[in-house]
Amino acid sequence: MEIRPVRYDHPDAVTLDALVQQEYVRRYGDGDMTPLDPAMFAPPNGTYLIAYDEGRPLATGGWRLQEDANEGYATGDAEIKRMFVVPEARGRGLARRILAALEADARAAGRSRMVLETGIKQPEALELYASSGYAPVKKFGLYRTYEASRCMAKSLVSAG
Repeated sequence: MEIRPVRYDHPDAVTLDALVQQEYVRRYGDGDMTPLDPAMFAPPNGTYLIAYDEGRPLATGGWRLQEDANEGYATGDAEIKRMFVVPEARGRGLARRILAALEADARAAGRSRMVLETGIKQPEALELYASSGYAPVKKFGLYRTYEASRCMAKSLVSAG
């Protein structure tokens, strides 16, 4: 298994993004409406990762700098986007590995808090984030007024 950074518009990223959008449609009836641009995931303001197994892209996730106070973000925030594992590769710890890599990268880029938004129809995501130290926070971002939305955060700064 190899996790490597790619551009958000890399062909493998585009393929996985289409699959995650299908997953959102299946679960919620619509895709994610958050406007994303490849430049948002360009270092040092973000990164986009894909996990490969023998050249096959199986999982993805990215973070982007997000500090818009009008949208409920705070200075130092890094926002997780597009965490996804193809169905046949689930249960192998890929999401947890990508999440750890994203946190390490955001910390190295000077970010102090990782934030994310997910939904109630993604119980496996809620469980992953809770078991990884994320806690519910005041809603932020595009879906902050949606009842099914859940926002979570984790400090990237060690206490002490």
